[in-house]
Amino acid sequence: MRFLTKYGTIIAILLIIAFFSILSDEFFTYKNWTDILRSISITTLVAIGVTLSLIVKGFDLSVGSTVSLATITSTAVMVWYRQETVLAICIPLLVGLLVGLINAFLIVKIRLPDMLATLGMMYMINGLHLTITKGYSIYNNMPLQDGSLAPGKILPSFLFIGQGEIFSVPFPVIVMFFFVIVIHLCLNFTKFGRLLYVTGGNEEAARLSGVPVNRYKAYAYALSGLFASIAGIVLASRIGTGQVSAGASLLMDSVAAALIGYSVFGANKPNVLGTFIGSILIGILLNGLTMLNVPYYAQDIVKGAILVGALTLMYKSRKEV
Repeated sequence: MRFLTKYGTIIAILLIIAFFSILSDEFFTYKNWTDILRSISITTLVAIGVTLSLIVKGFDLSVGSTVSLATITSTAVMVWYRQETVLAICIPLLVGLLVGLINAFLIVKIRLPDMLATLGMMYMINGLHLTITKGYSIYNNMPLQDGSLAPGKILPSFLFIGQGEIFSVPFPVIVMFFFVIVIHLCLNFTKFGRLLYVTGGNEEAARLSGVPVNRYKAYAYALSGLFASIAGIVLASRIGTGQVSAGASLLMDSVAAALIGYSVFGANKPNVLGTFIGSILIGILLNGLTMLNVPYYAQDIVKGAILVGALTLMYKSRKEV
């Protein structure tokens, strides 16, 4: 059992790859693997934020709605207000950071339970972006309420973020690897990362040792909102529209990826490398099921099973520590 909790995720990935490679000749191809990596890039970015909140023994349920809000905000800046790509990136990032800071205020200062605070934020953000858009998606030449057409358009430079390639490598994949490496190094080789883990490991002991635990919990939630916004920007540039509730399905995927990461290589704690491997597991499984024409609604059963399995491995690995 100890071997399975430590290497079970890697073994599962290898078995799934072998299984789908046998059933489909198109599965183990460069094109399909770039598609898999492109699809998990958004999930991984969201899951990085979830991982940071888990490190401080928190939980951010508002990440999916924050992705949707960032998607709407970035496209609205260009289509409704004719602004450039720089603003279409910076404004959603500030919005995501603000959401994270509000979560931190509710949890750290008001002392609401993290799940209740972020659940409330999830509903408020959903209502906000639905109010802004009146329930409609944002796209080029869309009709406005006054009967005119939207004056701006989604710019090619913005679309490159989600659709472009550098040396045949999709740009979203490059963005994903960059943040996975940076956050992994930050968590494991910097004072900031060590104090985050100390805060989550034993908050009272950390406080008595002089660690500003409330500040580091606020950092974690602020970064969670920021990464959800980065994912929203990538999602908007990939689909080329601002779709309402586009990030709703990402919550469960990102949480499952982060929880799977607990047991990868026997880490027994939230970690970005494990989260990335969890995203790969989910991505190849859903890709293979799609290639086998499994209905999308049946794939939720698989996602639920993955989540249950991740929780089982997490609690089992904790008991063995």
